[in-house]
Amino acid sequence: MRDRSKYRSKLQIVADVLTAAEKGSRKTHIMFRCYLSYRVLCKYLDEIMAAGLLRIQGSSEPIYTVTDKGKLFLKRFCEYSEHCRRMEQSVNHVLSDERALEQMVYNCEA
Repeated sequence: MRDRSKYRSKLQIVADVLTAAEKGSRKTHIMFRCYLSYRVLCKYLDEIMAAGLLRIQGSSEPIYTVTDKGKLFLKRFCEYSEHCRRMEQSVNHVLSDERALEQMVYNCEA
């Protein structure tokens, strides 16, 4: 089974794309900054545009920019990420306590 902690979630990729486009970016810049293949980037851009989180400015060389809704997504994603980080720390603390208790029971000398 794969270690999922090595892979980005779909929400993380959306946040990465929006962050890359915050000041206005071309498709290739976003692709390289987010470490995505062209095919995968196009799929995400279609979804993100349909959700109203990004818009295109210009026609000859389109520039992707973040909408107000996209900025709200980034703000809420940042809060969500912080909650996840704190929860992970709490879980790790509980697991550490559990290991200490198990050692008290199973590693004691008779």
